[in-house]
Amino acid sequence: MNLFRLTMLCSAFVFASTAQAEIYKRVDKDGHVTYSSAPIKGAKKLQLEPLPTMTAQPIPPKARNNNESSSEFRVNSETQTRRDDTRRKILEDELATEEKLLDDARAKLKEAEDNPEVFKTSTGQTLRNVAKYDEKVNAAQDDVKGHEKNIQALKTELSNLK
Repeated sequence: MNLFRLTMLCSAFVFASTAQAEIYKRVDKDGHVTYSSAPIKGAKKLQLEPLPTMTAQPIPPKARNNNESSSEFRVNSETQTRRDDTRRKILEDELATEEKLLDDARAKLKEAEDNPEVFKTSTGQTLRNVAKYDEKVNAAQDDVKGHEKNIQALKTELSNLK
């Protein structure tokens, strides 16, 4: 064994043997308790048993029959019905809100389409600002499409409920 390996082995042994810290406990005249890993005046060294160590062992998966679902997570039918009813109510409320927002978004789109953007030149001539108009209309169209997608998703969720 070469000298380097021997030095490393000895260093590892010394480190492992000193890995457990010394703990000191001091109680002052008012009864306050102080713990420290360094010696402090008036403290007593505690004699602690080393903590048990565990070797890493793979945990075997639970043996289950794949044809049967686990009963640990089952709820009775009344509880499940109540949960389904609550979910349906939440989804219906969300659907009503989205339909209202869709109506508002369509009104804003119509307003955007009916009111072209204009600007005045330094000579007083009025011109259309096509880029700004397109930007406003496209944003309104995107808003409408977003609410339509939300409504479709909510309707799908509602149709999946029993």
